[in-house]
Amino acid sequence: MKTVKISLNSIDKVKSFVNEVTKFDTDFDLVSGRYVIDAKSIMGIFSLDLSRPIDLNIHNEENVNEILEKLSPYIVE
Repeated sequence: MKTVKISLNSIDKVKSFVNEVTKFDTDFDLVSGRYVIDAKSIMGIFSLDLSRPIDLNIHNEENVNEILEKLSPYIVE
């Protein structure tokens, strides 16, 4: 599992993020405080506090570099 911080601070970013992660056949979790949400659930994402960066857990070891490359616009350094 790989964890990165992402920023989803607008509605358009959330929609495009969900479109990107649904292209992969792997599990993604968003963790904000004590809440863990399926990153492919747009309604779940809107239940989180999007004003701060969120942890994204990627449950895939083989394609992690490809996934990180596709999700780079959302990753916070």
